Amino acid sequence: MYSKMTADEKFRIMTQEPVNRLICSLAVPTIISMLISAIYNMTDTFFISKISTSASGAVGISFSLMAIIQALGFTIGMGSGNYISRLLGQKKREYASNVAATVFFTALFLGAVLTFLGLIFLDPLVYALGATPTIAPYARSYIRYILIGAPYMMASFVLNNILRFQGSAFFAMLGIATGSILNIVLDPIFIFVFKMGTGGAALATIISQFISFCILYYNSRIGGNIRIKFKNFTPKWEIYREILKGGLPSFIRQILGSTSMICMNFSARPYGDAAIAAMAIVARIFQFAMSAVIGFGQGFQPVCGFNYGARRYDRVLNAFWFCVRTAAVFLTSVAVFGFMFSYQIISIFRKEDLEVINIGIRALRFQCLTFPLSSWIIMTNMLLQTIGKGFQASVVSASRQGLFFIPAVIILPRLFGLLGVQISQSVSDVFSFLLAVPMALGTLRELEALHNEEKRRSHATHLAST
Repeated sequence: MYSKMTADEKFRIMTQEPVNRLICSLAVPTIISMLISAIYNMTDTFFISKISTSASGAVGISFSLMAIIQALGFTIGMGSGNYISRLLGQKKREYASNVAATVFFTALFLGAVLTFLGLIFLDPLVYALGATPTIAPYARSYIRYILIGAPYMMASFVLNNILRFQGSAFFAMLGIATGSILNIVLDPIFIFVFKMGTGGAALATIISQFISFCILYYNSRIGGNIRIKFKNFTPKWEIYREILKGGLPSFIRQILGSTSMICMNFSARPYGDAAIAAMAIVARIFQFAMSAVIGFGQGFQPVCGFNYGARRYDRVLNAFWFCVRTAAVFLTSVAVFGFMFSYQIISIFRKEDLEVINIGIRALRFQCLTFPLSSWIIMTNMLLQTIGKGFQASVVSASRQGLFFIPAVIILPRLFGLLGVQISQSVSDVFSFLLAVPMALGTLRELEALHNEEKRRSHATHLAST
């Protein structure tokens, strides 16, 4: 059924189906792929943690590099996806094909540059990411393989977003989920059977990501999706400007996520490898819960983009409020569960190390207190980004992991010691929420005004025709 859908049928569905049902249908495969990816990340952390506390700390160090790769991939992918969805809403399919080809080959090139520079400066890179002398050997072994896979990993993020914004979340899920499941299977084999340690975990990652890349590339050629062809590669400023406009919020969010992890590692380092390991574990746990909400929001984005381009502002508004309500209920439930069972959750990863458990429990509970606020922050960012409000979206995107978090994780540990490290994310969440509320409400008023204007125009046209 999916492979036979035409572009016109897809347009009709995106602009006429009830938004609640449409968002859920698009969000389910995206949530599945996001959760499977998050499960892989947690499984990766679980298996590596069985090696030693220092190896577990290396996950936090390597996570910063992965965030940089994701930052570049999501910047290009989200920026082009937003642009493509609006172009398709305006029925400019040929130009959308040029955009898709341009961003795909650009991602491959940038990934190759990162590989080249990263391998040359591997040792300085490991310590720049926050490694201690005891963590560095494990991090170096992991990062070396990740750099090798950077080009097609980056291109996979681009393909995933291009498919999603065309309303083909199912095809995106197939590629992402297959790679993540394969990764979970290969992890223990390379780590323990082949005795490759952290390097084995990274090798499993890049093999799985290559399989995922191949599936995503194949799926981009079916189901009424835009085909990626080198002849459509059109590297010109007009395209890159729109990509940066729509992708800058993702870049800021991702690169600040990497920077914040580096700052977290440096702030936790005075308290030993156990503190770095504990904060890395807590970060992976919340990434897992957050991935479901992000996946749900990514079901909202193509609906928002298509309908904004088609001037169906009423559908954009309905979709936004539906997503905020649903995300708030989910995150509140997760926060209550996490607070109540914090000991059991942290113990899954390092039950052998009581220091890691104690540090992790308190950090997890503090983050649970403010976790529900992320529903508004995330949906506001996605709304602003998708309708082309790049600057405002960038500010919201920068707030949680940068504008407020980085100062918090630098200043608070100096005032409160290890407690300052543990409460930094919660403090950042509160200030980010206070920032996002007026920005979202102002945009919603603008959309309401555009909707009313569109109704008046439609009514006047109807009167004139009769």
